[in-house]
Amino acid sequence: MKRDNNNNYALTIRVRNLADPEQLNPPKKYYIVWMESEYNGVKNLGQLRSSTGFLSKKLKAELNAVTPYRPRSIFITAEFETEIQYPGPDVVLRSNTFR
Repeated sequence: MKRDNNNNYALTIRVRNLADPEQLNPPKKYYIVWMESEYNGVKNLGQLRSSTGFLSKKLKAELNAVTPYRPRSIFITAEFETEIQYPGPDVVLRSNTFR
């Protein structure tokens, strides 16, 4: 996490060895990355994508995002939709709390 020229937080989220969401039980369609901030709640940062399709054969994916809010933690959920306002219950990864 670093600040950009506009004093926003530039985030790069990279994951490896993540199963296709359709292989989950129950199956889902997308992985969505969320940011939890101290004063601004939970925000949808976007869909986790790979450079060669949804998830490459090496099961690597990445998301770059910019936010004006200081992140407290990042987590990833499996979802049926991408344009959602609140995360569902299926959290597949969660970061530690940032200091």
